[in-house]
Amino acid sequence: MDTYNATVSFFQNGGVFMYPILIVFALGIAIAIERYVYLTLAKTGNQRLWKQIIPLIKTGRFDQANAIINKSKSAICKILSYGMDRIKIARRRDDLETALEEGLMEVIPRLEKRTHYLATLANIATLLGLLGTIMGLISAFTAVAKADAADKADLLSSSISVAMNTTAFGLISAIPLLLIFTILQTKTTEVVDSLEMASVKFMNAVQEVKSRAEKAK
Repeated sequence: MDTYNATVSFFQNGGVFMYPILIVFALGIAIAIERYVYLTLAKTGNQRLWKQIIPLIKTGRFDQANAIINKSKSAICKILSYGMDRIKIARRRDDLETALEEGLMEVIPRLEKRTHYLATLANIATLLGLLGTIMGLISAFTAVAKADAADKADLLSSSISVAMNTTAFGLISAIPLLLIFTILQTKTTEVVDSLEMASVKFMNAVQEVKSRAEKAK
């Protein structure tokens, strides 16, 4: 209860700038949760589908692999669909590679979507905190100028203490958002790297199948 009362008192003493900082922090947390869930599901879904598709590709069962790819909206299936469309008409490896790169260019922005907002929101929270402190100090010095000489020291110290609450809250909000931003960036990079690796393995598997088919002739 004491912690709760202290938190409420801290928030109320901070003034009106505490509310926009709270809104920024809440928005950042909402984005972070949405992105974390999306990236986690994307990673697990890609791994599951890749394990189903790659054995079919390696054995030349392109039609069965294409059926699985067309039924899914996952990132890896979106990329491989470009490759599957070019398998029959691509004469060189470069043609297939270009098709897969086109798929990557379409998928990667979806994976990176909204994550960069977290860094921006962290900066906004910090700046709002500083702005709140500056406005509070202006009000404090204005009030002190009109106060009695005996009360000036106490009034100034208490006013400055209250004004610093917004800076503290801004930093309390910004630090977790920056940490989460770094974590999500790392997670996004891992997913993108796995997709690029899958694209290379897909091309190698297709080339091996075509080589075996040519030798069989």
